[in-house]
Amino acid sequence: MLSATLRDGLTDYRIGSKIRALRLKRKMGLVELGRHTGLSAAMLSKIERGLLFPTLPTLLRIALVFSVGLEYFFVGARERPVVAVMRRSERLTFPEKPAARELTYTFQSLDFRAVERPFNTYIAEFFPVPPDRVRLHQHSGSELIYVIHGSLTILIAGEEHQLGEEDSIYFDASVPHGYRKSGGRKCTVLVVTSAS
Repeated sequence: MLSATLRDGLTDYRIGSKIRALRLKRKMGLVELGRHTGLSAAMLSKIERGLLFPTLPTLLRIALVFSVGLEYFFVGARERPVVAVMRRSERLTFPEKPAARELTYTFQSLDFRAVERPFNTYIAEFFPVPPDRVRLHQHSGSELIYVIHGSLTILIAGEEHQLGEEDSIYFDASVPHGYRKSGGRKCTVLVVTSAS
């Protein structure tokens, strides 16, 4: 339970209303935001209405969806940085979905420090998944995948595309798509997604 002092201090940042503004700007519903973050629509609604304050890991998941840094929620006037360096040692690894038993991939954000960027860049490591267990998803914008190591199979609108090392693919991310590692080697890829 938060003390009145802490609650008042957090309320001043208007974190919930900033999340709501970002969500509406993207024309995204609470359920869709929940799919991207692994949080329930009910929890997100409470956060937006200021009835619940998110933990930093929860806020980080939300920030990643909207291509903003954590500082977006804690500063008044923001200026877009000209340079944003992200050191390898500073990157955090996230699972595809929180608490998932069988992971298709893990990812790290490569551009988290760049505020209000027009695209998101990730490094992802894929794991073997049976073809009938590929999880399809879709989101607004476009996606580019470049295979650094190994091979990756991408299912887009029911069609499989096999990518080897140094192959790339660009596609409309609003079409249902899913991924699975193919072959025995470690599979590492660069993923770039645009917001629109």
